[in-house]
Amino acid sequence: MAVTTIPTAGIADTAVSTAKIADNAVTASKAGFNNINFKNLIINGDMSIAQRGTSVTGIGASDGYFTVDRFQYTREGSPSARFTQSQSTVVPSGQGFASSIKMDCTTAQGSLSSGDGFNIQHKIEGQNLQLLKYGTSSAVTLTLSFWVRATKTGTNIVWIYQNDDARSQAQAYTISSADTWEKKTLTFSADTTGVIDNNNGEGFRISWWLGAGTNFQSGSLATTWQSHSSAIIAVGQVNHADNTANDFYLTGVQLEVGTSASDFEFLPHDVNKNRCDRYYKNLDSNDFRLYTTALDGNTSDRLGGTLGFTTEMRTSPSVTKTVANSQSVESQHLSPNGYSIFTSVSNRGGTTHIDQIKFDAEL
Repeated sequence: MAVTTIPTAGIADTAVSTAKIADNAVTASKAGFNNINFKNLIINGDMSIAQRGTSVTGIGASDGYFTVDRFQYTREGSPSARFTQSQSTVVPSGQGFASSIKMDCTTAQGSLSSGDGFNIQHKIEGQNLQLLKYGTSSAVTLTLSFWVRATKTGTNIVWIYQNDDARSQAQAYTISSADTWEKKTLTFSADTTGVIDNNNGEGFRISWWLGAGTNFQSGSLATTWQSHSSAIIAVGQVNHADNTANDFYLTGVQLEVGTSASDFEFLPHDVNKNRCDRYYKNLDSNDFRLYTTALDGNTSDRLGGTLGFTTEMRTSPSVTKTVANSQSVESQHLSPNGYSIFTSVSNRGGTTHIDQIKFDAEL
């Protein structure tokens, strides 16, 4: 008779040794923990960092990062729908999340024009995707998991666009119950054809559609990697902007190698913030000032200041700032590692500084 169960008491303390366990016998899931650091390819998937602010009204006429870091509102065509986007404290109970991104429809658009559409996007650098081995026979499968809550039920689409070779794959999920948190898990097949460039440019663009016109729904959904066509990327998508009562929430976003989802990888706040700082730094939120001072003794009006970044930015950023005390900017230099500015002022008797500084190196 075969023995199917051996009680713990029936196993001697020395019966199971490391030498007797095959290398592949114990998987991470069986061990009850995941020892892979930074397994999540998404940055700020818990929506905890929002350097630009916690709420912005009237979103819809243009693309942009408005609140939660690394998650961008994007529109296609000229939709009339408008939203208030916020970093919300409405989260799934007991899951460890403190924040979500919320899209609250404030101006409804019941019927979308064929070219209209809107979504929430997350972009990933190509050099962070080389482990996928795309374009080879060793390419790997990806699993995307996230928590979602919406007023409107029905079919929704997540679309991944591979920028370097213009390839698309999309997967559908269903919101079953109104105003109820639901966890979704989607699998994206490996791409043995398209190659992701190893650089700091856009490798992936991941989009959670909120509404899509017929231009994005007239084909068959691209559930495997295909050459990009707009007609195959949002087939079946419901319209979350057809009523001003509609809300859409998203949190706990994780993209990882493999065919199944593991528990969400929570990172310390400072680690998550530093990763976001690679793309955007808002020094105004901390009342930071860069003081300028005389560069040498040969002039009474020429000043300079230098700021080194604690986190290297993705590329040389753009900067917005306020120059105080009637200084005029003569020159400035921006690099991924820091910022320097050269000004002149007619009267150096008062304090001279630069403030409200924001650096942008988003994809």
